[in-house]
Amino acid sequence: MNDSNNPFQAKWSIIGNTLCLGHWDISYQGLPVILPEHKRSEDMGTDGIYNFIDPEDELYREGLGEDDWIIENADWLADVFIEHNIPIEEQTMRHFYRAVNKEDWRCGSCGGCI
Repeated sequence: MNDSNNPFQAKWSIIGNTLCLGHWDISYQGLPVILPEHKRSEDMGTDGIYNFIDPEDELYREGLGEDDWIIENADWLADVFIEHNIPIEEQTMRHFYRAVNKEDWRCGSCGGCI
């Protein structure tokens, strides 16, 4: 899994203790990708680590692994790919997941609402 070949870049717009106020900034080969309204400002449900105190703590993993996430999200993701002329291929969906997974978050993971 070499991320240097990933055509997607994903970034959550807010860092620190106000994650819930942010939105996704995603690009494919440098061009912006607009997500559906219901996905723009929500976590993606991936399998990242969401512990603001100890980001390496494996006990704080939640969400779907890559294969399950792709199956569950294939419909809306295919629509986004079509709209942006992105190839609808398994590997492209895997690249999307991997880019988003690195930046994904969960309510409470930043500690702002504690």
